[in-house]
Amino acid sequence: MKGRFAFAFAVLALAVASAKTYTISLHETAKAGSVELKAGQYKVELIDQKAVIRAGKIESQVPVKVESAQNKYDSTSVVYDNGTHQIREIHLGGTNTKLVLE
Repeated sequence: MKGRFAFAFAVLALAVASAKTYTISLHETAKAGSVELKAGQYKVELIDQKAVIRAGKIESQVPVKVESAQNKYDSTSVVYDNGTHQIREIHLGGTNTKLVLE
């Protein structure tokens, strides 16, 4: 029983350790879901079909759809809704992964 618990814990630790964090820079105030984010740098992590966007005590968890692009993105970037400052997509640098905020 202890062996199974230790194995399960090791697998969980590896899964958490392998989670990649990306940095985005907002040059002006924007919204992610219903949370207003001031200009600055934020960490983005994909956890269970949610984009978790953090900076200090500020955190926004937004449901996302994960999509693949044909080519890798050179850098992490943010795409806004036309005419608003609502974040619609986050392109993850070094991958072909695109997070579409719902």
